[in-house]
Amino acid sequence: MIGYVLVVAQAALALLLAPGLVGLIRWMKARLQNRRGAPVLQPYWELGKLFRKEVVVSNNASWLFRATPFIVFASVVAVTFLVPILAVPLPFDGVGDLLVVVYLLLLGTFFLSLAGLDPGSPFGGMGASREMTVAALAEPTVALAIFALALSAGSTNLGQIVARTMADPGAALSPGHLLAFGALFIVTLAETGRLPIDNPATHLELTMIHEAMVLEYSGRYLALIEWAAAVKLLIFFSLLGNLFVPWGVSVTMTPSTLAIAVASLLAKLVVLAGVVAVLETRIAKLRLFRVPELLSASFVLALLAVTSSFLLR
Repeated sequence: MIGYVLVVAQAALALLLAPGLVGLIRWMKARLQNRRGAPVLQPYWELGKLFRKEVVVSNNASWLFRATPFIVFASVVAVTFLVPILAVPLPFDGVGDLLVVVYLLLLGTFFLSLAGLDPGSPFGGMGASREMTVAALAEPTVALAIFALALSAGSTNLGQIVARTMADPGAALSPGHLLAFGALFIVTLAETGRLPIDNPATHLELTMIHEAMVLEYSGRYLALIEWAAAVKLLIFFSLLGNLFVPWGVSVTMTPSTLAIAVASLLAKLVVLAGVVAVLETRIAKLRLFRVPELLSASFVLALLAVTSSFLLR
């Protein structure tokens, strides 16, 4: 029973922290660029404002357009029940592993692309085409990068991967882990629409990918999509932090270990947010036809990680 309560609390914490994580990256970028910037809590106010606004829907849109925000949001919430954010093992470990997490994330991307095409807007079609190109290259890399860790753990269960790394700390410095971390970090930038793959701060026709698909959304539909995007960013940061540097993750259900797990999670999120903020202030967005080259490099890194883990286990 305690395990189920913990899973619900973990999902609620992810939903609560996700907008703040986006605000923290924006605030850090502003400070690095010598600007005051918006406060860290700004995304919460934006979500509240969107939830109160009227929804405007194109006459050409079907039920798919209205259902997609709920499907996208539900898919990322389902992933928060399966990813080891605070503790291992989790009660849903038996029904969820690496493949389930990857396909749940892909489900949201798939429906969002369909919704981009649904109203018949040229921007939506353009964004959907670009998003599926990125997803086709990024999703296999996510699976391969985590599979490299699964080879060492002997299981594709994310909780067992975390437990295995904690039992054998030296594995965190193995070539397979380091290569997989590099691959998953690049894919995190692609899957969450960050620089140099996408720029969430602009709406330029030549560059936007994710934003082009959601231009037709407004009100609570847009709020759900933006919230889901923030939760997805937190999920990928949690995977980077807890699969590769799992120390701090609770293995017992005591208040002290859970408090340490929350503090550890916050520290990892702040560090990764700082890395992304520094990266986004130092590099420019890639031209669109160069994006597949970067994602192909991340796929090669993941493939080398699998090969290295297989040979050295």
